[in-house]
Amino acid sequence: MGDILSQNEIDDLLKALNTGELDIQEMQTNIQEKKIRIHDFKKPSKFAKEHIKTLYNIHEIYSRLLTNFLTGYLRTLVQVDVIEVQALPYNEFSNSISNPAVLAVVDFSPLNGSVVMEMSPTVAYALIDRILGGKGETVERLRGFTEIEISIIERIIIQILNLMREPWETIVDVRPRLEKIETNAQFAQIVSPTEIVSLVTLGVKISAVEGFLNICLPYMVLEPVIPKLSTRMWYSTEHREITAEAKATIEKSIQRTMVPLKAVLGKTEITVMDFLELQVGDVIPLDSNINGDIEVLVGDLQKFKGKPGVRKNKVAVKITEVVRREDE
Repeated sequence: MGDILSQNEIDDLLKALNTGELDIQEMQTNIQEKKIRIHDFKKPSKFAKEHIKTLYNIHEIYSRLLTNFLTGYLRTLVQVDVIEVQALPYNEFSNSISNPAVLAVVDFSPLNGSVVMEMSPTVAYALIDRILGGKGETVERLRGFTEIEISIIERIIIQILNLMREPWETIVDVRPRLEKIETNAQFAQIVSPTEIVSLVTLGVKISAVEGFLNICLPYMVLEPVIPKLSTRMWYSTEHREITAEAKATIEKSIQRTMVPLKAVLGKTEITVMDFLELQVGDVIPLDSNINGDIEVLVGDLQKFKGKPGVRKNKVAVKITEVVRREDE
């Protein structure tokens, strides 16, 4: 009953009103005030928070694949990280692009429509410089791209687009295909200016050069798979069971893998003084028997025993025993 005023409280309140300590108009204003949340009808929220989260997860995997690929391809340290994933109208993205730019218009089959991959000029020049034998430095003053430079960038973009297939396979089996490369944002209008897109910003660092790689995904392109862009669907499909076909493919790939094979004739230990006094013609006795088997190593692991010999005028080893089988 704390909301009911006592007689003393009523008397004190009337006294405060009479003396002017309380303003009845101010009290009415405070009562009528409500918290208002601003809604911009030009920016409808088509992408829910879980959609943004799933896109973030997809491109986290993509960034790791890009890091590994570019590091090996350029033979220098490359780091790619997801900076931000946000929903905004397409015109805000296109208006933020400065010329010259590298805009790859990509067909996102089997989904209808195209997406745009924007590479900042600093990253593009660093890639070109590194591929042509440089240290991976960018230009001090931005300029237009030559036809040769566009051809080099086109080849790189085709390869990094192929890496998109693996991160997206839990949602849809995409087959990205480069349609064209534009250097002016005006010629890369793939959707209506007011169309909502999801903009994925990746931070790229090549040696000391830093820049961005933006991936613009229109809502109308992703609309058929929007129900799958949920964290529940993502985690339920992320750890799906491997099919027999996938196992066969992995097995074939493993069978073609090259492994080092070593045959150890024998071992021994000598002192440093004996080692320093070794001369041509000296004989070092080994710990193996002349008629015994020798160790055959796969990598650093002994897998077989064998006997040394000659086959077609080449030194050979005949396998006499399997030391360990993985299926046992």
